Amino acid sequence: MNRRLLRNFDIPLAFGALALSLASLVILSSASLSVVPTGGDSLMYVKRQALSLGIGVVLFLIVAATEYSDWARYSKIIYVVNTLLLLAVLIKGRSALGAQRWLGPLQPSEIAKISIIITLSTFLVERNKPIRSLLDFVPVFAHVAIPMAFILRQPDLGTSLVFLAITFGTLFMAGAPAKHIVGMIGAGLSAIVAALWLHLNRGLPLPLREYQIKRLIVFINPKIDPLDSGYHVIQSQIAVGSGGIWGKGLFAGTQNRLNFLPEQHTDFIFSVIGEELGFAGCIAILALYFLLLWRIIKIMQVSRDRLGCLLAAGVFSMLSFHVLVNVGMTLGVMPITGIPLPFVSFGGNSLLTNMVSIALVESVAMRRQKILFGA
Repeated sequence: MNRRLLRNFDIPLAFGALALSLASLVILSSASLSVVPTGGDSLMYVKRQALSLGIGVVLFLIVAATEYSDWARYSKIIYVVNTLLLLAVLIKGRSALGAQRWLGPLQPSEIAKISIIITLSTFLVERNKPIRSLLDFVPVFAHVAIPMAFILRQPDLGTSLVFLAITFGTLFMAGAPAKHIVGMIGAGLSAIVAALWLHLNRGLPLPLREYQIKRLIVFINPKIDPLDSGYHVIQSQIAVGSGGIWGKGLFAGTQNRLNFLPEQHTDFIFSVIGEELGFAGCIAILALYFLLLWRIIKIMQVSRDRLGCLLAAGVFSMLSFHVLVNVGMTLGVMPITGIPLPFVSFGGNSLLTNMVSIALVESVAMRRQKILFGA
């Protein structure tokens, strides 16, 4: 990279991602204590997350230094490889927490998020046709449908919903009419409600596990099943509410340390933040997300071409949806879908995906001028 590229490096964007990742190590040091096996290393999860962060920083530098249009040149190969990986999961994948998602240490559904951002953005640029009528949406959804179907089959409802968020966000920035997008989202939500009603009252089969169906229902009133599907939400609300303004203090959260709070190091890590660091800690974390998303919007605005804008839009849609749903489910205003909190929840594959996505946006920022002269 020449000095001109380095001068365009977006420091606030990189700072937001790094600050959230480092905050994760501090929060995990408390959140993971009650899930470490007896006699095990109390910092096991923290060390694994730190190792993933180190790898993520290296990947960040590589991807940011790479011309983002180079990824578009290999878009078809990326799409095929991604689809084959997802197919391999269904054939030989390893199961965990009721879903078949793993190929050895890899979680292809996480890789698929980056893949769909790159391939969908490239598809829309190469198509170079305005999206005006509902028929214009058909090729776009056909492009997304195959990998999304494989992910839904695992079953991984959360990542499937992330795919839809990326698709609609990218389509909006590509110029698709907002009324069509809102209409399709409304129709989709209506269809989900109707399908759930028919499943409960008429026995309609759904491509979801029973526990997933219960989770979609009980968030409205978790007390209808307080010891099973509503347990997560109730314990999370107790944890967040008990934190007050300043929290109980790191390592002092009773819901967390006494293991009342399930999945406290992954899906419900925001509940740990609320209990131990209070409202102030929650606001600090959300402020870092605001910084991150605000910088992505600014980079979209100054992107040198349509491809860069759509790549940034896909990353923005993915991260904002993750934050909205994860925080919402810990507060009981969103269904539990297993969507982690970006950069903060424990998970090496998730952290690497987020670091690469931010690096893609950084690559767009660094090359925002149409012509770059050597320096």
